[in-house]
Amino acid sequence: MHTKFLYIFFAIIMSGALGNSCGLNKKNAVDAAQSTINSKPAGKISIVHKLTEHDSLPIAGRIALYYQLKKEQPELYDFTNETEITMYGYRALWDNKVYEAIEIFKLIVAEFPDSYNAYDSLGEAYMVNDNTDLAIRNYETSLTMNPDNFNAEDQLERINFPHKKPETPAEKFTKVYTAAQYREDLDQLAKKLLKVHPNALKFISKEAFEQLVEQKKQLMTDRTTYAEFFWHCGEIMASVNCSHTRISYFSEENEMLPLKYRFPLETRIFDNRLYVIDPLNNAGKVKERDEILSINGVPTATLVQNIYRHLPAQGYVQTTKRHEFNMWSACLIPYALGFAEKYEVVLSGQARAVVLNQAEKHHGPFRNKSLKVCPDELCLDLLGDGKSAVLSITTFNFYPWNNLSVFQRFIDSTFQVIREKNIRNLVIDVRFNGGGSQHASIHLLRYLMDKPFVYYSRSEFAGKKEKIYGEESFTPFNNRFKGKLWFVQDGLGQSTTGHFMSLVKRHKLGPIIGEELGSNQFCSAGQTMCRLPNTKITFGVADNTHVSNAPSFPDEKGILPDYEVYQTVDDYFGKVDAVKAFALAMVGKGGR
Repeated sequence: MHTKFLYIFFAIIMSGALGNSCGLNKKNAVDAAQSTINSKPAGKISIVHKLTEHDSLPIAGRIALYYQLKKEQPELYDFTNETEITMYGYRALWDNKVYEAIEIFKLIVAEFPDSYNAYDSLGEAYMVNDNTDLAIRNYETSLTMNPDNFNAEDQLERINFPHKKPETPAEKFTKVYTAAQYREDLDQLAKKLLKVHPNALKFISKEAFEQLVEQKKQLMTDRTTYAEFFWHCGEIMASVNCSHTRISYFSEENEMLPLKYRFPLETRIFDNRLYVIDPLNNAGKVKERDEILSINGVPTATLVQNIYRHLPAQGYVQTTKRHEFNMWSACLIPYALGFAEKYEVVLSGQARAVVLNQAEKHHGPFRNKSLKVCPDELCLDLLGDGKSAVLSITTFNFYPWNNLSVFQRFIDSTFQVIREKNIRNLVIDVRFNGGGSQHASIHLLRYLMDKPFVYYSRSEFAGKKEKIYGEESFTPFNNRFKGKLWFVQDGLGQSTTGHFMSLVKRHKLGPIIGEELGSNQFCSAGQTMCRLPNTKITFGVADNTHVSNAPSFPDEKGILPDYEVYQTVDDYFGKVDAVKAFALAMVGKGGR
């Protein structure tokens, strides 16, 4: 996967809305009669959605259809969404349909001649097709149009210097730049955050932001390493309190961290206490369930709060940070403690510190192994009472340019089964759901709402000329669910999941069970990828704003549950899904 592929892929995962948004499994979902693919949505229909319907046509036929519809029905279809058409092209490229991708990117160049990204994408496709001359021509055009396009810069360097290998993160770990270079990069980081992010100062004052940047600049010396600088940058990024704005998803920190520095235990936070989950190669020194009071003399509460300052999250939500810590603790603890080669832990009930063995292999990210997660992203489980079911949705990442129809068919089939089986109680579990497309969220809501609704109250992004999908009224489906609903959520719920659950709460669709959601009605989404001039650290900054039609909830908090339920350490080792069990107990009691 090429560099730009990775940038685009991660931007989509975190955007929640591709520039414009924030028993039964999907593999076995049957076709259903009711689908919004063939119904007119609010606003104009996505031209990509229409082209996707005709994927059986040769690419020349689809492009001819594009121009025919643009000429004959410009009022019906949206031809202005360059990003969506671009992703349609990348879908072809990812499917190894290189010729199709080239033709789609050529279409984008013709339709959006002022877009540097169009030429960059076309250069990418020519590179995959081994047409170096055309790749160079398009990359050079893109770079001329936008000198900050570092992807084109990198690709041209790879073409012109094929034997030059770029430095890996591991090779850069101990690399040292000058203090002046670090400070220049910090100034650039702050400048980009304030310039690109439309809500950079919503949750932090300008004075506090500038003080933090200045504090970091004062810490820079000619001995500061790349890894230390990376960690400092993470705190600045996290200070804007936006889950769509970050340097990496901890993969780079994890990849470049030498084995000798890794914290050699798997740990997890329960009720603000740090417990050993797996002693790994320290089984003779610590055991499962041991509570860690301090590490290298630092109280765990102090250590965790220090780490939390480096973890991005929406507003002042702490549940997201806890989940991130639990997943990456073996990597995060070393950064926070300055890369110690020896770790000493004080355990509850023991007076003397325990010196741990160094890690023998890389571990993590650590998942919650005690929970049974839907294996196919979309699952329907019919319960034994014959009248209840659990619908699990671990992502809304289904877009018109790719696989929205998969989600629609699954949901349509699900409610067809629910109707046929006369299911009266439905638990909708959106835990682990990092967000995705508003199209998917809206499609589900049309089965749950009992009256027309508007999805967005506000949508702002560069180039917007008219209403987008979600800003007009949607009518519930005729065969909507009319039974009782319960909802289960967690701190990993991001982006579009916040929009979905905010509307659930506003319209009082059913009790919400779990912990504070990792998002809410307010979302700074999308991503502009940037790079620092000296250290070449790449980071993504949210560049648009989308607010659901539930604007009265506080922006700094995640959607709050009606029943706050957490998994305890005993639940974890007993493999008890306490949150789901609570929801099912409510169903068994007959409701609200």
